[in-house]
Amino acid sequence: MGSDTEAMRRFEVPDVEDLPEDLRERIEEESERAGFTPNVFLALGYRPRQARAFVAYHDALLEETALEREEIEMLIVTVSGVNDCLYCIVAHGALCRIYAGAPTLAEQLTANHRTANINDAHRAMLDFAVKLTEEPEKIEDADLERLRDHGFSQEAIWDIGNVVSFYNLSNRMAHLADMRPNEEFYRLGRDQT
Repeated sequence: MGSDTEAMRRFEVPDVEDLPEDLRERIEEESERAGFTPNVFLALGYRPRQARAFVAYHDALLEETALEREEIEMLIVTVSGVNDCLYCIVAHGALCRIYAGAPTLAEQLTANHRTANINDAHRAMLDFAVKLTEEPEKIEDADLERLRDHGFSQEAIWDIGNVVSFYNLSNRMAHLADMRPNEEFYRLGRDQT
């Protein structure tokens, strides 16, 4: 799992054995859970203190949220599609398929969320996510009001914005490093009916 790993192409991938113990343990947990080591964890190890902060922020987004997990993954896939982020499209596309129980949803969202097979509330959520990604300076009170009209609480609106903002950062780091998705991600969640 050292520098010959294709986790990223522009920076050296650290050897897991050389990482601090807490990061090694987290990588082992994620590898056991997934059945493989997601390349993002290997890539993040390049800067261990930053990796800790990134993982802690990611965990907080999942643990303290008014959103369903499928909604979080829908946001990530849509934003990653707008940003042309291969790693997140593939990795979170797999999670979107799994959590939504919909084997074609990720591709629909990545290509064009406006034509995806989703309800009006989710369309409003994703319209907001795209606007926050492409034109953040144009977000106005009416955008939040539209989300409220579709049943999103104030906390949920905060969480939508937080997920979108975090994954814009993540997409940009994946582009910088040229992170490569694991082959396993391409197959996950496709056997659902």
